[in-house]
Amino acid sequence: MEEYRAKNLLITGGCGFIGSNVVNYLIDKYQDIKIVNVDILDYCADRKNVEIEEGEKYKLYVCSITDKVKILNILIENKIDTVMHLAAQTHVDNSFGNSLIFTETNTMGTHVLLECCRIYGGIKRFIHMSTDEVYGEILEGKCSTSSLLNPTNPYAASKAGAEFIVNSYRISYGMPTIITRGNNVYGPRQYPEKLIPKFILHLLNNKKCPVHGEGKSRRNFIYVNDVARALDIIMTKGEIGEIYNIGTDCEKSVLDILDILIPALHKDPSLSWISFATDRLFNDKRYAIDSSNLRSLGWSELTSLEEGMSSTIDWYTSKRSSYSISYN
Repeated sequence: MEEYRAKNLLITGGCGFIGSNVVNYLIDKYQDIKIVNVDILDYCADRKNVEIEEGEKYKLYVCSITDKVKILNILIENKIDTVMHLAAQTHVDNSFGNSLIFTETNTMGTHVLLECCRIYGGIKRFIHMSTDEVYGEILEGKCSTSSLLNPTNPYAASKAGAEFIVNSYRISYGMPTIITRGNNVYGPRQYPEKLIPKFILHLLNNKKCPVHGEGKSRRNFIYVNDVARALDIIMTKGEIGEIYNIGTDCEKSVLDILDILIPALHKDPSLSWISFATDRLFNDKRYAIDSSNLRSLGWSELTSLEEGMSSTIDWYTSKRSSYSISYN
């Protein structure tokens, strides 16, 4: 089967954590690709995350994916043939307090983007990035891509809703869609509301790390460069209509992560670096996914947790003055 090659690629959320790493990876790998980045530049995005200046190969539009007129014009003006939809509200804690913006961005934003692509008519690949959280809590075993969706928090529900809309456009309008569902991603450029960068910055500043509940909830972690590679392989080799889980077997609890970070940051392990906090209203104990169909395309994770943590620590150590965070 001949590999697909994008010429004019639209990436949504390309100034955010995963998006910027994907932009940097693809620009470095491909000489003949043009990337158009649509990002609203909210609190967790930074145009400086992208390492290339605007020019023939890269262009940034600062706008919301819910702006139908602007999105349609961007598709037409740039002759977009491929969409990689990464923009989303993703912080679960925030979704408990302000869930409507998650529905607006994640569900409605995806619908607007799809409708613009339908009207435009020139899309050959539409890759939608979802999350393993749509499966809900998995106490044993792993979820395959055919497992029942059972989201338990507003964030995951908004992503599941977006998936159903994506699939409906494939069935009703022949939109060439592919869906991905991924593990917890970590690495450089992640906004420090998420677990690993938050803990690193707390420890660098000799502050205790806030842990929800007992810290026993378990997640699988994947380094951001491996996610960028996975999305590239899915874009070039993936099958239209397929769903790909992007995951590892690197399953750790919150306390396991601290057990790695405390010595890595040369902190005295005999001291208490944990401040236990009230748990979320509902906190899934475990997620786990089967990535065999992605691996059949030739993908495997290349970065061990030890290597990924080391490079992530180095990043935040060098950038610590750039971040202002709450130590509650």
